Formats: sequence, structure tokens, C-alpha cells
Amino acid sequence: MNPISVNAFAKINLGLFITGKRQDGYHTLETIFAPVSWHDTLRFSPADTISMRCTNADLPTDDSNLCIRAARSLQAHASLSAGVSIELDKRVPFGAGLGGGSSDAAAVLRVLNRFWNINAPLEELHPLAVKLGADVPYFFEMEGLAYAGGIGDELTDLDSALPWYVVTVFPSEHISTAWAYGNFHRRFGIERPDIKTLAAGLSATHETERLALFENDFESAVFEQFPMVAEVKRLMLNAGAVFSSLSGSGSAVYALFGREDEALQALSSLPDAYPSNITPPGFTMRQP
Repeated sequence: MNPISVNAFAKINLGLFITGKRQDGYHTLETIFAPVSWHDTLRFSPADTISMRCTNADLPTDDSNLCIRAARSLQAHASLSAGVSIELDKRVPFGAGLGGGSSDAAAVLRVLNRFWNINAPLEELHPLAVKLGADVPYFFEMEGLAYAGGIGDELTDLDSALPWYVVTVFPSEHISTAWAYGNFHRRFGIERPDIKTLAAGLSATHETERLALFENDFESAVFEQFPMVAEVKRLMLNAGAVFSSLSGSGSAVYALFGREDEALQALSSLPDAYPSNITPPGFTMRQP
């Protein structure tokens, strides 16, 4: 088998409502996943054992890494002894609410399913994706906008994409998901808008007034604890964004713009130390 190289794209959350907490400790939620063009690149080469190298020395490459865990879970599922050498060119910031690690793990499952000639259907591997992490099924099974319920693993493909330029900014602050779930301002039981229906119509209507309904329940707590994250949202709105919000549990903030020149102008208002990305309208994760 020849080496294979793929991109693993990040995501933003268009709205995130925490709806409850299960007996096993997991929180239930509603959100809209939207892909952005910010991506890592993974290269797979034949090998006798499973191993990994990464361009970011801060990330472990042992069995605690999601990519290694994904490879080992698929190997065990298929009762194989095959190996692989994985090289991860890490660009998507971690601890940012962009799902970079989950996207990398999903790419490993998807590629090794072919690389090792397993060729199992997606529904057969769905439980493996769920066990790796709540965001992994989205990256494994979807391409564009998707509604997610449950713990983020109950997915509905909305068969659409955002019609705006998406500016995504990492304010150089890593936020623990565990901290976010332990500190968000609880609003269980309140009436929520039907974000599935609202999101499905956005790509056709471009109705910016609906965007204010896509609140993120993590945002107020994160902004209180990390004021520099709140400042990024303020800068984006002042630059003319039609909407801006925290992504996931943060610390990344995204903003939607109608024109590319507005998006570029917004980036110029940011500190140089903040990594960022512009995603064009209509973007999906579809790959050859």
C-alpha cells in the first residue's frame, strides 16, 4: 500500500445548548456543527507496528493520543495485526473548541478502514467513533452542517453549508473542556429555539437576524474567566461581523462576514500572536 495523505478539518459550533446531564456524568446538548478550512494533515505509511510522529512537541504520541487510540481500536475491532506509521502535521490549536483532535482521530478511522482493507460500513464503526469522543462521529460521518443531539453523537445531516466568510481566531488560551463543563452557567429546562430548522434554512435565506438565537451556554463563564477571549468577539463585531460567538467550550472565537474584504480587515485588528483562519462561503469537508 502506498502512503496516503489527508486533511483533517476543524469545526465551529453554531449555537450550543446544554440540555441536561446523564447518570454516567455526560452532559446532553444541542448544537450545529459547521466545518472550517483550518486543518491538520495526516500521512499514513505501511509499517509493522502502530507508531506516530507529530510536528507539535506538546502533544504526546503514545497510547494517550487519540490517533493512536483510534488505530488500536480499529485494529482490535477487525482482529488485525497490521501496523501503520502516522505523521501528524498539527496546525489546528488544541484546547480551542475546534475539535482538532477529534477530527484527527476520525481521519485515522476513515483512512485505516481502507488502508488495512477492512472496508467496514460507517454504521459498523460508529460505536468506535463515539467511544473515542463525542465530536468524533461528526468528523467521521458528515461533510457540512449537521445538527447534533445526545452527547454530540446523534447526528442529522443538514445537507448545507454556511453562506458567509468565517473568521476563526485562537486567542492563545487553552481551555479545558472539563473546566468548561464544571463552570458554565446552568440553564437547564428553559425553552430553546429549534436550531435544527433554523440552521437548515440559513444557507438559502442568509437571514442574519436569526443568528442571535444561536447562543453558546459556555460563553458567559468563559468570558468572565478569560477576558481576552471576550475581547476577540468585541473586535470582530466592531469590524462588521454579522455574528460572532465562542466555539464549543473555547477558547476559539468565530465571526461571520458577508464579504472577504471585511473578513480580512477584521483579521488586521487582531494581535499578531493570535493564530487565525478564513473559511470561504459554502465550505464542506468533502475530499477526493
